[in-house]
Amino acid sequence: MQKEKKLTYLITGGSGFIGNSVIRKLYSETDHNIVNVDKVTYAGNLSSLSDVAISSRYTHKKVDICDRNSLVEIFKEFRPLRVIHLAAESHVDRSIDGPADFINTNIIGTFSLLEAARYYYDKLNRAEKREFRFHHVSTDEVFGDLDGTDNLFSEETSYCPSSPYSASKASSDHLVRAWGRTYDLPVIVTCCSNNYGPYQFPEKLIPQTIINAIRGNPLPIYGDGKQIRDWLYVEDHASALIKVITEGKIGHTYNIGGHNQKTNIEVVEKICMVLEELALPKPKPTLMYRDLISFVDDRPGHDRHYAICASKIQSELGWKPSKRFDEGIRKTVGWYIENQDWWSDVLSGSYQI
Repeated sequence: MQKEKKLTYLITGGSGFIGNSVIRKLYSETDHNIVNVDKVTYAGNLSSLSDVAISSRYTHKKVDICDRNSLVEIFKEFRPLRVIHLAAESHVDRSIDGPADFINTNIIGTFSLLEAARYYYDKLNRAEKREFRFHHVSTDEVFGDLDGTDNLFSEETSYCPSSPYSASKASSDHLVRAWGRTYDLPVIVTCCSNNYGPYQFPEKLIPQTIINAIRGNPLPIYGDGKQIRDWLYVEDHASALIKVITEGKIGHTYNIGGHNQKTNIEVVEKICMVLEELALPKPKPTLMYRDLISFVDDRPGHDRHYAICASKIQSELGWKPSKRFDEGIRKTVGWYIENQDWWSDVLSGSYQI
């Protein structure tokens, strides 16, 4: 079998949850060079990449993706032929409280990156242009709320975002496709379902629940807890992203799902069950973890149901998720138990940025 050509990958947001999983996978399974463009906000953590950071194949550039001039210089210096754009503000609650950051990073930042990439791409030779790919990573939230429990989002589903976060991501998706159509930039878009796994910032449902349970704190659930999400293990998502940028068709969109639809209350109860089975010392005597569950007022515009149809990526590229939810959640709970120093530092703000 012919050896894969060594390339340089530019990953935006590589210090974040999904980004560091992609970088670790690229580093361990290929010989490619990796440039991580990440200004390292509250959700970024360079310690998640400590094993990779010592390599000459890895470079971190602490640059805001809204800084187009710096991006132009990075393209010029490192000459990447693969771009995976993951940098984004991504927490719905934060977007409701402060939408400006989401408009700036997700829309203006994507525009700046597209323009820097276009400027660079136009100067490539013919062989380099054949290799170049701009892969924009989006979310199933751009599609809005599903009707009923049997429907699925396909690549042809109309956009109908519900929150400032999903609206900003929908906007960035449209920009990427327009740059592909108007300027012939070789773009690919993926929309993923809810990710979970190691190194996730503790404000998201699964790590927040694990950490609160370990500490004996309440486990808050919005509304009635019957909102349905399709859960995708982050390492499966990383493998899908690499598969798409390597083998996907230019101009196409691929939905990436975990085939694991669960209500929020099911997710929280499963975490409690796993913790009970592990028989950890409890913060309060005779307490059952599920007794910590509390229902709180629902957030504004909360979508009831997301679910991905991932048949296209399976049929065209041969990818499907490897982790069922029971296995993935046990691995995730175990990781947060074994890495309490990591999330304690994150919560205290003392981790290295």
